[in-house]
Formats: sequence, structure tokens, C-alpha cells
Amino acid sequence: MVWLASEVMFFGGFFAAYFSLRAAATTWPPRDVELDLGRAAFFTAVLVVSSATMHLGVRAVEQGDRRGARLWILATLAFGSLFLANQVSEWLGLGFTPASHSYGSVFYLLTGFHGLHVLGGLVAMAALLGRMASPVDDPGTAPVAQVVGYYWHFVDAVWLAVFATVFLVR
Repeated sequence: MVWLASEVMFFGGFFAAYFSLRAAATTWPPRDVELDLGRAAFFTAVLVVSSATMHLGVRAVEQGDRRGARLWILATLAFGSLFLANQVSEWLGLGFTPASHSYGSVFYLLTGFHGLHVLGGLVAMAALLGRMASPVDDPGTAPVAQVVGYYWHFVDAVWLAVFATVFLVR
């Protein structure tokens, strides 16, 4: 929990930079910035659904339902992977770069560091699934699943703030 609190401060710095740059700009976002709100909203929904599937996976682990837990965590892994693949695809199609202007810098920092956190969550889920692959029941699996679940919910909550900031509050 302390580590997640430090992550909140980490992202808080990025949001502070975003709003400081926005306050100093005459035009925000710049004219060359065209973001696809519908696409971003769809993949935001995918990420929110992944939070629900992760919750169901953690609950299944706590109840001793290893098969159900694996299925729910695999679903979460798939949804998270889709979200991350979309982010990479979106970046490749944008008409601006981090060097284009301050908006580009802060946009890529916010979305990029969030993407790295998504990737970290996917790696943690894969490690959890590896731990659950053993035929022997491991009593330490439930606490590990809970920690991975907290992290994934944090990643989802941060994305909701990024989505609202970058795509809705223009």
C-alpha cells in the first residue's frame, strides 16, 4: 500500500505538469493534436472490464477455485493486452511527437508511463499464473493475488484520471 501511495505521488507530478503547462498555453491542445475520443472511450471500457475480471479472479483464488481464478486472470491479461496494443497503435498514428510541443511531451509522458504500468501489471499476472500452475496448492497464492489485484485496480484508476484529463477536459 505504501508503494502504491508513492505511485499516486509519481502520477500526481505528471498531472501537475500537465495542468501547469495547460495554464501557461494560449491554445490547448495545439491545433495538430487530433485524438480519437470514441476509440479511447472503448478501450477505457475494456480496461474497466479488466478490473472486474481481476476482482473475480482474486475472489476465486481466495475461495480456492484455482480453475476459475486462472480463467478470470487470463481474461484480465487478455483485456490488458488489448488495451496496451491499442495504445501502441494509437501512438503510431498520431501526428505529433514528444518533441512537437509541450502538449506532446506531457501526453507521451502520461500515457507512456501508464502503459509501462499496464505492462508491469501484465507481467505480474503472468507470474501469478505461473505460480498457480503448480499442482500443489500454495497458501501464499491468495496474498500475492490480492497484491496483484490492488495494483491492477490502481492502474485502472490512474487511467480513468488520464482519460478524463487528456480526452475529456480539453
